Amino acid sequence: MRSSSNPAFRNLPRGAAQYGPNVGFNQPQGGVPGYGPPQTSAGADDRPMTVDDVVIKTALSLGTALVTGVLTAIWAISQLPTDAAGRVTGISGGVIGALVGGMIVGLVISLVIIFKQKPSGPLTLAYSAAEGVFLGAISGLFEALYPGIALQAIIGTAGVFIAMLVVYKTGAVKVTPKLTKWIIGAVVGVAILMLVNLITSFFGFNPLRDGGPIAIIFSLVVIGVAAFSFLLDFDQADRMIREGMPSKWAWFAAFGLMTTLVWLYLEILRLLSYFQND
Repeated sequence: MRSSSNPAFRNLPRGAAQYGPNVGFNQPQGGVPGYGPPQTSAGADDRPMTVDDVVIKTALSLGTALVTGVLTAIWAISQLPTDAAGRVTGISGGVIGALVGGMIVGLVISLVIIFKQKPSGPLTLAYSAAEGVFLGAISGLFEALYPGIALQAIIGTAGVFIAMLVVYKTGAVKVTPKLTKWIIGAVVGVAILMLVNLITSFFGFNPLRDGGPIAIIFSLVVIGVAAFSFLLDFDQADRMIREGMPSKWAWFAAFGLMTTLVWLYLEILRLLSYFQND
């Protein structure tokens, strides 16, 4: 299986040959609509994975994150201290706790899923819920400072996701080994730059995140890299389907897509905040 910039998709086991051929995101589907050629009966978790499985599991994960995120954002806004004019004057301990707690729990669960290399519906939904709390706390803070920014970030994230799905499905950009290596290299490069910038920020030097021209350009580059990462995510899910992996692995595909969506949303939210500053 081809490498991916998303750690969730690395070192996956091969699909079992006994399930026979199947279809993927960009393959014509025959037999029963949406499921490809007729398959022999199997258990719910043992039958071959289909596009519908990936769509449903991803929708459940995304829905969980959205619900917990919206509820957390509404709560966070109500917890922020304001002055007589309604302007935010600080951040409460509860919001910080939700932000840090959601981030840590989400990170721990993601590491368990990645290193365990086994699909798990409960863990994937728990990860989505934790990320929802984390993103909700951040979104609530940004929304209180810049009304309307959270909705703009959601629309922007959805737009990029849909655009890259269309690009993949139509074959406008082919996922080749060369492109895969380029995207992985770009992700690693971005991660290194973020780490270096984080270290230098402790010494008052923060060019990649200070809202200036360089920071805006860097955010646009990161958004581009995250967008192209979707192509690898789609390709990996497509290969899992075509190799006939059991349907339970759709949860793993959903987890991989969720990690990229979270990354993209955060970067778009950050970019939009730069344009709110006077």
